[in-house]
Amino acid sequence: MSAAGVAEATSRWPSFDLDPERSATEPPEARGGGRDEVRLLVAEPARMHHLRFRDLPSRLEPGDLVVVNTSATSPSATDGRRADGREVTVHLSGPHPAEDGTWLIELRRPDGTGPMLDAVRDETITLGDGTELRLLEPHASVVVGAPRRSRRPRLWRSAARGHEPLDRILERTGRPVSYGHLAGHWPLRAHQTVFGREPGSAEMVSAARPFTHELVTDLAVRGVAVAPVRLHTGVSSLERDEAPPAERFAVPAATARLAAHARAHGGRVVAVGTTVTRALESALDPEGRVVARDGWTDLVLGPSRPARLVTGLVTGWHGPDASHLLLLEAVAGAGLVRRAYEAALGEAYRWHEFGDSCLFLP
Repeated sequence: MSAAGVAEATSRWPSFDLDPERSATEPPEARGGGRDEVRLLVAEPARMHHLRFRDLPSRLEPGDLVVVNTSATSPSATDGRRADGREVTVHLSGPHPAEDGTWLIELRRPDGTGPMLDAVRDETITLGDGTELRLLEPHASVVVGAPRRSRRPRLWRSAARGHEPLDRILERTGRPVSYGHLAGHWPLRAHQTVFGREPGSAEMVSAARPFTHELVTDLAVRGVAVAPVRLHTGVSSLERDEAPPAERFAVPAATARLAAHARAHGGRVVAVGTTVTRALESALDPEGRVVARDGWTDLVLGPSRPARLVTGLVTGWHGPDASHLLLLEAVAGAGLVRRAYEAALGEAYRWHEFGDSCLFLP
């Protein structure tokens, strides 16, 4: 989708006010529940069902395929100081597609109130261990419209001065990315899913967080297959006017075969999260067949590029300015997404990575 297409499509989405009390400020375990005890809204064209996440298998059918992301969360946030002395929180979104050792980073206010958008080219950020990050250039592909706060870029391409890779540095000094809606910082294990195997995501693949080993067993008993893909996701703080940067992904040959078999025999391909949707849709060849693929994807799904393979989606609840809303529309259609969000707001579902879930079955 072109920049103009994203801007035009997002203008059709209404704004909604999200009561701060609807934000999940801590993991459900800290509230006395289990991962799979969060609420689940099942959105179908005929009606909305209000369940618990542990009920997910009952809404799927034998022959359906559930696809999950095996990327694990990396400690991608660290503290630093700008050249003028101001403190800053640095979020590492991921390596640049050029694979030249440079990284995309986002500068955030230490109090969690939002991004710092006044960075300039060649500015130096000094991290806590003395590592210096030089801002090389704004990541211009992120700015695709007229963001509400500013036209200034949110992500910057940066290079670390030194011999140690930046991700190695964060293994020692980093912590999980967190935003202002959270009550404090939670350990890295709270930001992992049961499927995470290879560290590389700047933030948790949160749609899969409510899954447990018992629930996966229940899916198998139901006759629902589970297959992996991998997509290392960048920061999730992008807004409606901002397209996601390119991300590294891999769709194994076995998963491609299972997805093709499910569709050919009347089963649904249910993606667990927007990351899985982007990976699967990026693995389609020009004839629309799903094939094994490994590399980078800059695919932007939306009204002008709807999903062709994915026919169901497990997802969390995204904020009113999130660019993820376009991807939901690409899978489920604008009408069903709108009705689901109205139902979730009316029934006081909890938002964000530790919140409640939705299963779209359009």
